[in-house]
Amino acid sequence: MSEQVKKGNKMGYAPMFPLILSMSLPAMFSMTVMALYNVVDSIFVGNIPVYGETGLNAISYAFPLQMLMISFAVGTAVGSNSLISRRLGAGLQKEADSAATHGLILAVCTWIVFIFVGLFAVSPYLNVYGCTGKTYEYGYQYLTIVLCCALFPLVQSSIEKSLQATGDMIFPMLFQLSGAVTNLILDPLFIYGIGPFPKLEVMGAAIATVLGQCVAMVFALCIIFFKKNKVKVTFKGFRFELSTVKNIYSVGFPSIIMQSISSFMLLGMNAMLNEIGVTVLGIYFKLQSFVFMPCFGLNQGLLPVMGFNYGAKNKKRIYSAMKCGFIIALVIMLIGTTLFLTIPDKLISMFNSENQELMNTGVAAFRTICICFIPAAIGIIFISLFQATGKGMRALILSFTRQLIFILPIAFIISKVLGYENQIWAAFPLAEIGSMILAFVLFIQLAKTDFKKLDEK
Repeated sequence: MSEQVKKGNKMGYAPMFPLILSMSLPAMFSMTVMALYNVVDSIFVGNIPVYGETGLNAISYAFPLQMLMISFAVGTAVGSNSLISRRLGAGLQKEADSAATHGLILAVCTWIVFIFVGLFAVSPYLNVYGCTGKTYEYGYQYLTIVLCCALFPLVQSSIEKSLQATGDMIFPMLFQLSGAVTNLILDPLFIYGIGPFPKLEVMGAAIATVLGQCVAMVFALCIIFFKKNKVKVTFKGFRFELSTVKNIYSVGFPSIIMQSISSFMLLGMNAMLNEIGVTVLGIYFKLQSFVFMPCFGLNQGLLPVMGFNYGAKNKKRIYSAMKCGFIIALVIMLIGTTLFLTIPDKLISMFNSENQELMNTGVAAFRTICICFIPAAIGIIFISLFQATGKGMRALILSFTRQLIFILPIAFIISKVLGYENQIWAAFPLAEIGSMILAFVLFIQLAKTDFKKLDEK
């Protein structure tokens, strides 16, 4: 048994279901709060007089690039999280601290890349979709501001995942909450020009978003540098090691690809949809985040537990964590499926759309797409297992099939080859079912190889 377990690290001995709940609930709440960023922006923008629908459409076009930025933030941080938790499980405190410090440095380096994206790539990106007039203006303003200020979510995400790797889920939740509340308060002030604030419309939504992210980052920096934590970020005697970077990105890079696949999937789907379809898809992805984000928060609680016990060679607890994860994820997805089936019109109406064609298209789309929620829950838990055990490539393969290899060809065949454009939404559940089958195959391979080397506890 490793020194960390001997010293009483709860991830190595605590009853599994209460442990998963205690570690996941704050992260689930945190991720749900994170979903508020885009949803709140869209709701307020959708209510802008005269140009509300145009602004909503512009944000829908901007969403894939914004997701790409978030993909780099979360992906790199997940790589750090996995490495930190495995090193802590093996009792390697100094190496865990080094991984956390490397993660923060990599976040800053990634920000420099996105400054160039924000300055030079936004206009060509919007031109590809033929955006003109107010749609182009709103999209350009929103994306330029959000991408050039990517430092805030990148640094905050790095610190958040470093703390989660130690089992600390409370402060990461508070980081997200502080940012979301700031965004919620500032959105109407900057969008509508309330009181002394200027009326900036969509630009105001972007400013409110980055200010909220800035608040969360400053809070996170204070906690990591001035509070005693189980992992420490320090530059005293620090040496930048390519081997550590490689270890981070062995899980982090596949995670970045996994996260960014959604961006490319949206790009492909947008190319097959008309303007109404693009707006419906944008609204769906914002609303479905309230279903999927709690599952991703669950993964944040599962990942360090499974990673710790993989490092401690405790196969029994890894399987126990998986079982708890499946139960909780399926309950979440069942609730989401019920809501999307029964009240899709009420969900769409929050965005204040009076366009009946948009409403009819959205209701049909929501009721079809939500069939994918249950099989998606299973795939998400398996992805977390592969990440926690350092098998990032398996997680990458699974995500590729879910959101690119399966869904886009299926959507193309349904809408373009067969000519059933109104049924394009069926590509989502069909892709998730195929991905779920592949997930079981990859897991069985893992169980027959790596897991056989682990000691039964």
